[in-house]
Amino acid sequence: MDRFYNAPENVVDEILCGVAASAPLRIAEPESGLRILIRKEWDRQQQGREQVAVLSGGGAGHEPAHAGFVGEGMLTGVISGSLFASPSVEAVLAAIREVCGDAGCLLVVKNYTGDRLNFGLAAERARSEGLDVAMIIVADDVAIDKAPQPRGIAGTLLVHKLAGYLASKQTPLDEIRAQAESLCAHMGSMGMALRPAAQPGHALASRSPELGLGIHNETGTREVDPQSADEAMSLVLEPLRNALAARKLTGHNLSGPWIVMLNDLGSCSTQELGVLADSLLRQLGIDQVAHLIGPAPLMTSLDMHGVSVTLLSAQDAFVTGLTAPTRAPAWPGMKAVARPEHFTPDTRQDRDALSDDAPQDKGVTASLQRVIDTLRQAREELDALDAKSGDGDAGASMHSGADSIAAALEASRLNTQALPSLFAGIGQLLARDMGGSSGVLLSILFTAAGAALDQRGELGTALADGVEKMQAYGGAKPGDRTMVDALVPAIEALRRGESLQQAAQAARDGAQATAALTQANAGRSAYVPESALKGVVDPGAEAVARVFEALAA
Repeated sequence: MDRFYNAPENVVDEILCGVAASAPLRIAEPESGLRILIRKEWDRQQQGREQVAVLSGGGAGHEPAHAGFVGEGMLTGVISGSLFASPSVEAVLAAIREVCGDAGCLLVVKNYTGDRLNFGLAAERARSEGLDVAMIIVADDVAIDKAPQPRGIAGTLLVHKLAGYLASKQTPLDEIRAQAESLCAHMGSMGMALRPAAQPGHALASRSPELGLGIHNETGTREVDPQSADEAMSLVLEPLRNALAARKLTGHNLSGPWIVMLNDLGSCSTQELGVLADSLLRQLGIDQVAHLIGPAPLMTSLDMHGVSVTLLSAQDAFVTGLTAPTRAPAWPGMKAVARPEHFTPDTRQDRDALSDDAPQDKGVTASLQRVIDTLRQAREELDALDAKSGDGDAGASMHSGADSIAAALEASRLNTQALPSLFAGIGQLLARDMGGSSGVLLSILFTAAGAALDQRGELGTALADGVEKMQAYGGAKPGDRTMVDALVPAIEALRRGESLQQAAQAARDGAQATAALTQANAGRSAYVPESALKGVVDPGAEAVARVFEALAA
């Protein structure tokens, strides 16, 4: 099993049952064969006399759309088909009958043939029964130039929100439809995916990254090969902005400031979405973005690894409707965007140990440079060791610490003539720039050792004090399979008055001994099974051994 499904044919019903059990919704009896969810408190004889009911739906596989957007201030109900397949005419008609009161009912339909036909026929049949039904077709996709029938994709959610808000204000049906149509005219969307979706029960298709995809796993308008998040966002924004700029509305080109929606198509990580949001704001120009919706999964395409961007002109009427409160559980809200205010961090402690034109000792500086070169060269090997026993970033962390020290050396900000000041400066650099627990632990060691050296002047004893403080805060002891296994024997050798070569050999022996330790009691290795640790040297201990070997060279 590579995905958490039961029987593929039951996926949609299981999703809807889970949603209905955890939200104030009513669900159609399973025996009916219809997949309909309605707001629990909605009564067509009461609310329906004064408020227009707003229905939407379509194929499943776009979760949280559409069931996640049912609630006061948004949708009255939704009708679901099978995965990527429109619901039947009978299902749509049954939903209309369930919610439509004297104020009427608005159907919000994505511009796909199946949805358009089935919702349209259901609307005609409802009208023949005397029900007041209007329909708006959303066609926000701009991927295909001059397409006769542009697809309706994520921008549909903005229509849900505006229509739901207007309905809650008891706005007449014709006016809701007119304002929703105006929103559609001022909006466009574009999608991109690095990988397509995999339908339950089907193997993942092999396709190149594509621009201009719909939400039903269709092939995009063209293959692309972005090498960075910025390049990917540029590929999305350029045709999107061009399409909107070319759209003539009341004699004017459509332009910002924008309401922007960044929609996860299914499997982008939180980190990817954060990077893409930053890129989106930078490339549009933060002064041209009035409000941001997302980034969040809003209208997905199963597990497609991609995003879509929707731009909407930030007119006051749209802003009012989209910022209004709603009880729909999946609506993420709309955030005002402004250029961030900056402040200058208080770095007085840094200035105490790091100063311009600090005194330099050529021998100490050369020794430090050997350590820096050693850690930089060892990055890949240390990362590989850490991948077997931790999270694979030990080499990267050591490399960042080495880079920080190197930059301070090049700027003559580290005092290499006085070891107490040097240790204090290194401690502050590692705490600020190295990151992770190893950076903090080594910062504690150097900071405490610098203070002890300043008081007593004996290097071995000062380093031993530093290691003792590091152990007290970190909790590791010799035998726990950490850098302490190499640090303690090396520093004990120095404390006994032995040479750097002997200390380096003690560190190497300590590091090698960790390969026989299959039970880690500290660090991320403590969460790794014994079988993964056998024969693997701890990366922190290996780094320490290489540092002492560089110093002894």
